[in-house]
Amino acid sequence: MNKSICTHFGFISFLDENIVIAQYDFEPTSDSDLPFKKGEKLNIIQEKGDWWLAKSLITGDEGYIPSLNFPLTLSPKSTTPTLKPQDLSRRDTERILLAPGNKAGSFLVRESETTPGSFSLSIRDLTPESGDIVKHYKIRTLDHGGYYISASLTFSSLRDLVQHYSRSADGLCQRLGSPCKSAAPQRPWAQDDWEIPRETLKMVKKLGAGQFGEVWMGYYKNNQKVAIKTLKEGTMEPAAFLQEANLMKKLQHVRLVRLHAVVTQEPILIVTEFMANGSLLDFLKTTDGKKLKLPKLIDMTAQIAEGMAYIERKNYIHRDLRAANILVSETLHCKIADFGLARIIESEYTAHEGAKFPIKWTAPEAINFGTFSIKSDVWSFGVLLTEIVTYGRVPYPGMTNPEVIRNLDRMYRMPCPDGCPEELYNIMLLSWRQKPEERPTFDYLQDTLNDFFIATEGQYEMQP
Repeated sequence: MNKSICTHFGFISFLDENIVIAQYDFEPTSDSDLPFKKGEKLNIIQEKGDWWLAKSLITGDEGYIPSLNFPLTLSPKSTTPTLKPQDLSRRDTERILLAPGNKAGSFLVRESETTPGSFSLSIRDLTPESGDIVKHYKIRTLDHGGYYISASLTFSSLRDLVQHYSRSADGLCQRLGSPCKSAAPQRPWAQDDWEIPRETLKMVKKLGAGQFGEVWMGYYKNNQKVAIKTLKEGTMEPAAFLQEANLMKKLQHVRLVRLHAVVTQEPILIVTEFMANGSLLDFLKTTDGKKLKLPKLIDMTAQIAEGMAYIERKNYIHRDLRAANILVSETLHCKIADFGLARIIESEYTAHEGAKFPIKWTAPEAINFGTFSIKSDVWSFGVLLTEIVTYGRVPYPGMTNPEVIRNLDRMYRMPCPDGCPEELYNIMLLSWRQKPEERPTFDYLQDTLNDFFIATEGQYEMQP
């Protein structure tokens, strides 16, 4: 069984070779799909990408199922599920447990990052001093195969350990409540559906409009929720667009908005995964966005840096990195959108177009000479950091675009925003080095931001 599939959506996972339990209903979209209901058991015949070939143990029918549906598996020899720890990093564990839908006592068991073969119990806690936090307890193993957190209390299985601490906290920060929850996964996209007919899309709700078109929430084939970006006629040549879109389609990462399909006749349409909380810029201005505290804001910057580090490794360039082009999921995970789009509408997207050009986010060498690189993206990332820490304030407040250009020529840099830690401002200044080659890599930025608070944290709680 592919462990990574279990990781994304199942936070109590169950052992098995090839029998799985559906976590959500699934209605087929083609004759080759296999329908099923939540709780139904299926036998996996072949795993391949987002779609697996399976057989229903109820009807005996065979067909393709979306792999993201299956965090639960059963042992073929037993109807009793066995607890299986998750392969998650400490940071991702905290992101998941602190997401909406979980509360104090929510937990998961994961494989230890630092000690191969051992496990950790991670619990969401609530304290007057720190608010919502996650605490981690090392689960140690006995020579004969048992498990313990406190040496005075041992268990023959992880399931027994979890059941005990579900009855009583017994020294832990909280009694274990519900297993960690996540949002239902979006339906995987059929592999062959790339250039699609316009009639297969239904636009339902307009989400926003910009200089090049509009963004809508809609449905593909009436049953899959998607985001649909419309591009004004004449914005670009369809052939050039398709060539670049084929490159964009190959960029697939958990921190990038997934490009599903395109309509290549004008007006051109771009179909992507749907992100429930919209753009980061808009979200930061909402009541929920304004409630986010610095640790969560820093975590969002680390997620964005992770996505940009992937783009960096792929020798790609974003060209328009800013909070308006970061989207936020229902569980407050950030994904980078519109990567590469600026280049294919380059004829319209020039400094001579005035307001159409995002001067305040653009590196000096790109403004003055049209020289874009991953290092100009790093500059933009530094500006994006100011947007996040100020809950969506426009950069260079009070300055016009021409004033910004003149001031940058004089080596001006934005001052440290109110409430911004000096360490974070230093990262901004690194990103705004005049010479592109002196700016940090996104790989460095990702590591630095992921570890921003680590120096003040203990790796594990003391044994109860």
